[in-house]
Amino acid sequence: MFYLDLFIIFLGGALILFLLSKIKVPSLIGYLLIGILIKNIGLLDPTLEAISPMLRKIALLIILIKAGLSLNISDLKKVGRPAIMMSFLPAVIEMVTIGLIGPLIFPITHVESFLLGSIVGAVSPAVVIPMMSKLIEQKYGTKKCIPQLVLAGSSIDDIVMIVFYQTFLNIESGGNINALSFLNVFISIVLGILIGVGLGFLFHFIFKKIKIRNTLKLLIFIALGIGLTCFENYVSKYVGFSSLLATIMMCLIYRYKNIEIANKLTLKASKIWIPTEMILFFLVGASIKIEYATKFILPSLLLLLISLIARSIMVRLCIIKTDLNFKEKIFVIVSYLPKATVQASIGGGLLDLGNKLLNEGNGNAEAIIASGIIVLSVSVLSILITAPLSSLFMNLTYDKLLEKEQ
Repeated sequence: MFYLDLFIIFLGGALILFLLSKIKVPSLIGYLLIGILIKNIGLLDPTLEAISPMLRKIALLIILIKAGLSLNISDLKKVGRPAIMMSFLPAVIEMVTIGLIGPLIFPITHVESFLLGSIVGAVSPAVVIPMMSKLIEQKYGTKKCIPQLVLAGSSIDDIVMIVFYQTFLNIESGGNINALSFLNVFISIVLGILIGVGLGFLFHFIFKKIKIRNTLKLLIFIALGIGLTCFENYVSKYVGFSSLLATIMMCLIYRYKNIEIANKLTLKASKIWIPTEMILFFLVGASIKIEYATKFILPSLLLLLISLIARSIMVRLCIIKTDLNFKEKIFVIVSYLPKATVQASIGGGLLDLGNKLLNEGNGNAEAIIASGIIVLSVSVLSILITAPLSSLFMNLTYDKLLEKEQ
């Protein structure tokens, strides 16, 4: 079935890309639907499912490389304060909102509710970054650095939420709150930036001394991104480090030193991204079990509605005192809503913990399993609602809400 799945991904993806582009509907919606269909009719190959997290991580690295090679440091300087605020405040407010309201809607503890908030609070770089890169290339909103603002904020958002998630999961499994866990948020960001900047300057120097084809340069950047992921897996036992942030910073610095070559590399990365996007969203869709999405649909919808309103208010506050008009602010708010990759990756973490404790004979396991099903259900529904709708909104309105730079 492995080759059958690949056949369906690429042939179905090509047809979806062709058909949906005609009606301005984002192709990722079609890829998600193919993944959901294959998973829920039992055609998903176990090997493909097993390597899904690794493939999704590589796909994210490729889009971050593309984003880093298209970003200008001068643009980031213009959006400094709002970008810094958006990198953590909307996600934290959404997490706190879910953490406080969750136990009023579901039979879960506050720790479990905050854990759910840390999962749902993360924006999806896989949805946001390709769209923002497209806007930068087509120069929509670039005069006021709108895509750069959203792109910069969403690159850090996930790191903050994953550290919170790991902390709350540790508490649920019997551990204690450790101040060092929260310090890891800061350490992850700083180390990611420093190592990424260092690699960017290093490879500017190497590529200046050694002349190689641009295709090979792009492959080296992809290899470095994968290498940084290996490094993160090793050092994460001892200290926080973000391979994704290091990857985007590496490419950002390289562009700063070599704008002309970076533009050529961006074009090559855009071509690689087409099949990569098919695989990424197929696998995200394949991680969704429909029975979980419909298990607690009404209370889940209520919780998501409240949390997304809280998030949107905070995004609005983050862009206060900027020169964005009403339409541009609406676009920024909606572009900061989609959930996908993080929720697909860690939505089932509490359920996995419950099953593990059950096998160990822990008396609290059944309660954790029940809570884990609720957490997974809300996570799945957050993907199904926000990823297609916000992506569709951005795709249909960017040329109406944003000004095209001449």
